[in-house]
Amino acid sequence: MALITGASQGIGLAVAHALAAEGCAVIITGRSQHSLKNAARKLAKYRAVVLPIVCDVRDPQAVSALFTAVEGRFHRLDILVNNAGVAHAGLSVTKLQVEAWTEVIDTNLTGMFLITRAALALMKRGGAILNNLSIAAKQVFPGSSAYNASKHGALGFTNTLREELRDQGIRVIALLPGATDTAIWNTLWPEAPRKKMMSPETVAQAVVNALSMPHESTVEELTILPSAGAL
Repeated sequence: MALITGASQGIGLAVAHALAAEGCAVIITGRSQHSLKNAARKLAKYRAVVLPIVCDVRDPQAVSALFTAVEGRFHRLDILVNNAGVAHAGLSVTKLQVEAWTEVIDTNLTGMFLITRAALALMKRGGAILNNLSIAAKQVFPGSSAYNASKHGALGFTNTLREELRDQGIRVIALLPGATDTAIWNTLWPEAPRKKMMSPETVAQAVVNALSMPHESTVEELTILPSAGAL
């Protein structure tokens, strides 16, 4: 049983496809009911349970309702993929509005915390948490201060979580993909050269490989870059 946030498109949806193709039951979440329904229709071709649930990861009450539904239906959670994320237009610190800063930090960092904290009550030894962070967790891109800050913070959170969960046998994986052809570029850099980017399916394949490692081993940090190099 896997829960994937931000799963109505992009890397999240690609991971849902890859896991469902392996027969894994998946819960997909996102803010838009319409988009989730479309995603669920695409996943219906697999012989796997697919459950779409609308959830805004920034909202503690919505997160609580999500996990009440998960516990009521499945009673456990084996895999958590924290994928929900947003970006902001390229603006210097002096021009970035506090509303844009807050939306990015609340979604990319606080949302990850809220979802993870709720998920742990349903996870047992052998489970895995994979956090999609982006290479922005270790690099900085001018004009993306809130995005950079959220991803650097999320890496610190992920590394802390891994150490706290070692004795419980729950693996924690930091996913750091480079440029991937998803809708986030419409905000970050509309003119970006998408032909040089990886596909979401490429990243999803690497995710499934990492999650499939024997339980006595783990991939702690997974960096995937386009073979074309820097954009």
